Amino acid sequence: MISFLTTVFLAFIQSATEFLPVSSSGHLVLSEKFGLSNQSLSTDVALHVGTLLAVLIYFSKDIWRITIHLFHKGPDQTLARNLIIATIPILAVGALWAEIIARFRSPFIIAGTSIFYGLLLWIVDATVRPKTDLRTMTWKEALCIGCAQILALVPGTSRSGITMTCCRALGFNRTDSARFSMLLSIPTIMAAAGYILWQAAQNHTLSQFAHPSMLTGIALSAVFGLLVIYFLLEWLKRASFAVFAVYRVALGLIVLYYFL
Repeated sequence: MISFLTTVFLAFIQSATEFLPVSSSGHLVLSEKFGLSNQSLSTDVALHVGTLLAVLIYFSKDIWRITIHLFHKGPDQTLARNLIIATIPILAVGALWAEIIARFRSPFIIAGTSIFYGLLLWIVDATVRPKTDLRTMTWKEALCIGCAQILALVPGTSRSGITMTCCRALGFNRTDSARFSMLLSIPTIMAAAGYILWQAAQNHTLSQFAHPSMLTGIALSAVFGLLVIYFLLEWLKRASFAVFAVYRVALGLIVLYYFL
């Protein structure tokens, strides 16, 4: 089992990069490439469950409101419908291409996607003026965001980054884009954790998930996740995505320099 300090490090990386538009999968792969960690399946599940708890706790009022109004026409029902529609593409493609996508773990691919999508986020955020409200999102726009999320299956792209970029391109403001992306993470993270557990069941290694260290990983990633969500939503009320774009480009250049 990995050490406590490594669990703290991975929990922070997973939580920060899951919600910030900088790619959690890319950072976790790079942490292995740089020899900073060797993440097990049980740790992976724990970190996913922790970040899931973070978003469920932070948006508990929204989730409850959506749930009780699920069968009543209105903005909450529309939001629920759009979240479902936006989730379908990633579930369909992820299930069919999971093994193929797992091969895209090269540092050069991560560097390239980090730079390209970082610049794309910067350009879109700087040029598109918000002109629409999240409550007016159409099913076609939701499907577009869902299709964009497929790109995040390649490490370095960033699920939150590409969905926020797409939301901004469609004319939604920064906080609404982040809010929709985070709510969309709920079924996505659940699917990812479920897939990992299914893999473990196929390999007859489910027993490793009973280890007490899983609770540590879950608790730490949940706490870090709550802090990151609060930070991002407060940040976007008065600032842009530019700092995250700069970070992505800098990270990509550092990776290229190190591995070339």
